[in-house]
Amino acid sequence: MPSPHRPHRPRLRKIALPSWLPLDGFILGLVGTVALAALLPVSGRAATVTDGATTVAVAFLFFLYGARLSTREALDGVRHWRLHLTVLVCTFVIFPALGLAARGLVPYVLTHPLYTGLLFLCLVPSTVQSSIAFTSIARGNVAAAICAGSFSSLLGVVVTPVLVALLLGGSGGGFSADSMVKIGLQLLAPFLAGQLLRRWIGGFISRHRSVLRLVDRGSVLLVVYAAFSEGMTRGIWHQVTPARLAILLGVEAVLLTVMLTLTSYGSRKLGFVREDRITIVFAGSKKSLAAGLPMASVLFGAQASLAVLPLMLFHQMQLMVCAVLARRYAARAPEAVETGAGTGTGTGAEGRPGTRARTDGAESADTALTRV
Repeated sequence: MPSPHRPHRPRLRKIALPSWLPLDGFILGLVGTVALAALLPVSGRAATVTDGATTVAVAFLFFLYGARLSTREALDGVRHWRLHLTVLVCTFVIFPALGLAARGLVPYVLTHPLYTGLLFLCLVPSTVQSSIAFTSIARGNVAAAICAGSFSSLLGVVVTPVLVALLLGGSGGGFSADSMVKIGLQLLAPFLAGQLLRRWIGGFISRHRSVLRLVDRGSVLLVVYAAFSEGMTRGIWHQVTPARLAILLGVEAVLLTVMLTLTSYGSRKLGFVREDRITIVFAGSKKSLAAGLPMASVLFGAQASLAVLPLMLFHQMQLMVCAVLARRYAARAPEAVETGAGTGTGTGAEGRPGTRARTDGAESADTALTRV
């Protein structure tokens, strides 16, 4: 009963985003960073200092990527080579082919800078964390998703810069000695150093994962701020109108739909079991924002701001669409149908489809979305 001395106040209901709309803090941080760069872009000596800090941040990011990637896990997954090969073909062959086909949209639908960014989006490796999270929610082969993401990240350090040089030519720097030295020093060398030191620093990284995740995100935000500041000072944002952005979103929606369709029906035609098909769908249709942003700053320089815009938009789109798709897969899982459960993410520790185990698994998978 309400107290006689205090007037009754209606309890306010907390407004929450729909479960199918995983708009995490990192995405909001990216939007805020772009707005900050638009209002307060750096120039002159401050821009020189920012560029130096960005160079260090990119090198540190790839050092952490190398230190986190378990070589043993990747090697253990070789036995499932058909699945991993399928994901790699989707990531580094089919995606680039679709990107090249989109060249016919220039200049009537997309401007050349936006097309460059769209093609770059098609060349970056697959994401790791969200692929694992969605595969878990959908009750797919999580172990295979871990290995597939590891393979993609490992190869992407070398394959993505090479594909950019081959397919984008002058837009991405080409095969000049300077660009290859930058790739080697800022991307490959720190990555290999992290792999070599993982034996000694792996435990430290595991114990301080949450702190290092903040360092990760802070470094990426610095890269975004530097790139978009450069774009503001050069006036390249006058090339992008709201209508062009809407058209870009439409093109990316078609791209994502095509990849989801190809991975779904293609994996079925290739004879993969249900759990493996789920892994192929989520690992083969997605692109990594965390890996693509630092690469763009090295490969595109002053043009990085427009180059990463399509990737940033695609990243949020794939999260929203795959969140819905993962829950539909979960609802149609054989054990979910038998028990009448609407959603879930896996079985218990001993393989039993207990309700409690499924609920706990779903919460951990959803939480993993915030680490994308």
